[in-house]
Amino acid sequence: MGFLRENILTMATLMGVVAGISLGLSLKSLDDGIWTARQAYYVGYPGKIFLNMLKCLIIPLIVPSLIASIGQLDLRVSGKIGSRAVLYYMTTTFLAVTLGIILTITIRPGFANSEEVIEKTESSKGSATDTLLDLFTNCFPPNLVQATMQQYKTLIVDPGNEVIEDSSTGAIIDPLNKETWKMTGSWNNSTNILGLVIFSVATGVAIALSGEEGKPLLSFFKSVSHVMMKVTNWVVHLAPVGVAFLIAGEILQMKSVIAELTKLAWYLFTVILGISIQGFVILPLIYGLVTKNWPFRFIGKMGPALATAFGTASSSATLPVTINSLEEGNKVDPRISRFVLPIGATINMDGTALYEAVAAIFIAQMTGMNPSLGQIIIISITATAASIGAAGIPHAGLVTLVMVLETVGLPSEAVSIIMSVDWLVDRVRTAVNVLGDAFGAAIVAHLSKDELEKLNDTEDNDYEMKDIEKSKLLEIENFDTIESFDTIEEKLTFAARQHPQDSVVAGSPAMSYSAQAGRAKSRCVEM
Repeated sequence: MGFLRENILTMATLMGVVAGISLGLSLKSLDDGIWTARQAYYVGYPGKIFLNMLKCLIIPLIVPSLIASIGQLDLRVSGKIGSRAVLYYMTTTFLAVTLGIILTITIRPGFANSEEVIEKTESSKGSATDTLLDLFTNCFPPNLVQATMQQYKTLIVDPGNEVIEDSSTGAIIDPLNKETWKMTGSWNNSTNILGLVIFSVATGVAIALSGEEGKPLLSFFKSVSHVMMKVTNWVVHLAPVGVAFLIAGEILQMKSVIAELTKLAWYLFTVILGISIQGFVILPLIYGLVTKNWPFRFIGKMGPALATAFGTASSSATLPVTINSLEEGNKVDPRISRFVLPIGATINMDGTALYEAVAAIFIAQMTGMNPSLGQIIIISITATAASIGAAGIPHAGLVTLVMVLETVGLPSEAVSIIMSVDWLVDRVRTAVNVLGDAFGAAIVAHLSKDELEKLNDTEDNDYEMKDIEKSKLLEIENFDTIESFDTIEEKLTFAARQHPQDSVVAGSPAMSYSAQAGRAKSRCVEM
């Protein structure tokens, strides 16, 4: 019974995933199996409401939590924690890309789909350099309110089919060379999580440097974080229902489930095999070697977060559930989880990095190109960079995949080939992204436990000193307000027998300890 009570939410969420798949397939088998977009929307509507609830919690939970976590830590400790987290992120991302490349070169899934037709699409996306620069631009949003709703993106203007001259600079614009095309910017309707994280980190550092003057603001953010975690806990318990309807609605929007899965079976097998090895072999192995603990119980406790990630296909939307599962289920220190997880949800995308490496080489094989060693190295570097720049929203990996393809000279239109199964791959890689963030937070917490214990001892000593000072002040107040005795010895004897709370004079003005002591001393001298 104890096991069931502890894991009831995990089991219910996993049952929600199974129920969603069963519901979607059952409804799809009715009549001709064709559902309109409106009908599929109605089926998935409860899931959409659940997803909106999670998205609504991202900013009020993440910003105060991150500020409070950094603000209450010693800056030297914050630096160590941040360094360990970044080292973990870079290591696991590199391993994911390497694994994806090895599997794709070994299995060679692209040669089984060489007959696929690439659909031409209009592309106004910037170059690989523009994508990386957009990443840094979004780190420093010009308006915090705008950052809660929009991200900046560089676009290039197609000049047409003729060589023309730029009227403003006099430069030649060549339709065959995108580097010469004019640039423009746009604001996409997507929360700029990276910019908010950078601002929150800077604010937390400023609070830590402000000392006593920053403590009122720190207390405010800690209070907001505590309240929002309670709200998150309520929403998390709706996950089984929300996830079930999200998955059912997604299945109904497909023309034919079996046909789509069979058409790209080898590609699907390769990418899911790679993501599964990364998530359930490599990451648990790193966790076990570092913490000396078995990872199976840890993964089980992360069930609600993994199921929610699979249902929503958004690591950002899953973030409230991830924090809840990590703190409530795996007992990770909130100061670590609320510091590491928001950063991880932004830059740590193991599943996405592996997927982009596999997809790029798959498309190269399918178009008859055999990537050289140099091109494979470029793919690994750009896949790593693209995964860091990918937003934590559904299908964001497809956008950054275009950057990887253009870097090695592959047609960006080839993305259309794998779009039919991206709904499934997106969910699997998002679950591994979330699991990687959780393992990272647990590993950093384990490596930082000595620093956290020292901080706990310091805080306990501060509280103890405050209690001692308070009791001394109360004793002085007792001594100072006794007027009915003739000698100092009688006053001291009476004061020693009194409870401090019984002898404080109501309405008396607050005085410092030194002032109280000086006043008591002077009265002793007078007597």
